[in-house]
Amino acid sequence: MSADCLFCKIIAGAIPSNKVYSDEHVYAFHDINPAAPTHVLVIPKKHLSAVNDGGEENEALLGKLMLAANKIATELGLAEDGFRYVINTGTDGGQTVFHLHLHILGGRALSWPPG
Repeated sequence: MSADCLFCKIIAGAIPSNKVYSDEHVYAFHDINPAAPTHVLVIPKKHLSAVNDGGEENEALLGKLMLAANKIATELGLAEDGFRYVINTGTDGGQTVFHLHLHILGGRALSWPPG
């Protein structure tokens, strides 16, 4: 946990969130500024600044993040019509909170390219 990290504070319960999922390793909640009808953030409970900080020592955690996202997308009814995962990395990649997070976007047709 990082004391000054917004998402670490959400995991700790110091900042409220609209929780969708939680287990030993992963926490997920609705984005407060949704970019689609369904927009959920899936984050590891262990603080990693970005996906490229994940390294081999976090291989299992990164897998748990993806499997949790799959479960959440299915539970939210997105699997049949489709959805998108987005992981922004670094400033040029659009990352604004430097705690690894996976966006689940769905509930409407999504265009390409995204940016």
